Amino acid sequence: MNKLNFLRAKINFYLNESKDKRGRIITNFIYALILLSVLDFSLQTIPNYNRFHPSLAKFEFVVLVFFTIEYILRVFSSKNPLKFIVSFYGIIDLITILPSFFGLAYDIRSLRVLRLLRIFGNYSASKNLKKSFNDVKSELGFFSLATLLLLYVAGTGIYHFENEAQPEAFSSIFDSIWWAVATLTTVGYGDIYPITAGGKIFATLIVFLGLGLVTVPTALIASSFTSAFKEGKKEDNKEA
Repeated sequence: MNKLNFLRAKINFYLNESKDKRGRIITNFIYALILLSVLDFSLQTIPNYNRFHPSLAKFEFVVLVFFTIEYILRVFSSKNPLKFIVSFYGIIDLITILPSFFGLAYDIRSLRVLRLLRIFGNYSASKNLKKSFNDVKSELGFFSLATLLLLYVAGTGIYHFENEAQPEAFSSIFDSIWWAVATLTTVGYGDIYPITAGGKIFATLIVFLGLGLVTVPTALIASSFTSAFKEGKKEDNKEA
């Protein structure tokens, strides 16, 4: 039993961004293979892909076997296997290999690139950003709810003003909410827009309200991140 625990600890040590030289080599190799795998998947979308198919198909098979073994080792070496399986990275690891095994039509191997997010977890800036969101999560929750409410009010209002004048563009409240989303996010595709006097006045009010809902959360996060960054610097100076 002790030997098994030692083996699990050793595997876990090398697979999880270890500061050990051999651990770094394994980690960098995995990251490189992820990038090559995503490149391979992208090449398969080229019209003349059949010219490269034999060699790339072999490469994809090798990658699939490697990532399958890696996933099994991560589950085996985890202190809490179930927790790893249902974690963000555990789910990403699993759903990027399952389609290949079962021949599913919906290929999501490109999601492997999300595994590279582990790199950012080693930077202090990532920890500061996470702390920033935690510090203002209640405020963000309030503004998120307010934004959803405003989207519905905007969609309902513009539907009331524009449905009769533009029955195809604003055929329902749901279609009108699409306009509200494009307007409040300042994307403004220009595919649908108000033409009535009431619709234009209403849209102007919505735009100004939307600017407030977007800028306030941004300012909160920026302020919180600045505070977290300063605290992180102080802690680093103390340790030094």
